[in-house]
Amino acid sequence: MALKTYFEKGKIEAGCDEAGRGCLAGPVVAAAVILPKGFRNKVLNDSKQLSEKRREELAPLIMEKALAYGIGVVDHLEIDKINILNASFEAMHRAIRALQSTPESLLIDGNRFNPYPEIEHHCIIKGDAKYLSIAAASVLAKTHRDHLMADYHERYPDYGWNQNKGYPTKKHRQAIFDFGATPLHRKSFKLLSDEQLRLFK
Repeated sequence: MALKTYFEKGKIEAGCDEAGRGCLAGPVVAAAVILPKGFRNKVLNDSKQLSEKRREELAPLIMEKALAYGIGVVDHLEIDKINILNASFEAMHRAIRALQSTPESLLIDGNRFNPYPEIEHHCIIKGDAKYLSIAAASVLAKTHRDHLMADYHERYPDYGWNQNKGYPTKKHRQAIFDFGATPLHRKSFKLLSDEQLRLFK
């Protein structure tokens, strides 16, 4: 099914999405994208449905074609301080602030959002698989975060962040068990499995 080009005809809309909410390490990253009227791309979809290669091909195309785009990053320390839900909203706000022009409406992926001052918003569940602008934001957020995690992998190669990107895979949790948490791990998250925690007792 083709993704929709707009939520409300005639309005300047920015799609917003984030990446990295469920990770054990690193930041949460959001993007906001305003696409030109009539923008079409048969490949663009929810970033989770695309291969890494395809996302890497799409990201520069989106940045080139977009009327405006912004990236917002909230690091692991701030996540621990304000919790991951608020950190996700804050990352989106930073992405919106980074836009080169102001939209009239925000299309937010998900069912909750902290209102952005003076701009209306619409929460859309699974919006990244329904609207082109949200799908574009999901690709930019994901690729930006993946590049950050690849850089962090160079500093902490034992955790496999070049592959798992900080998500709680079995290998990632085993590395935390074997080597301990890094300064980039989210201390407010459950870093070990129940079985591993039992072994510590």
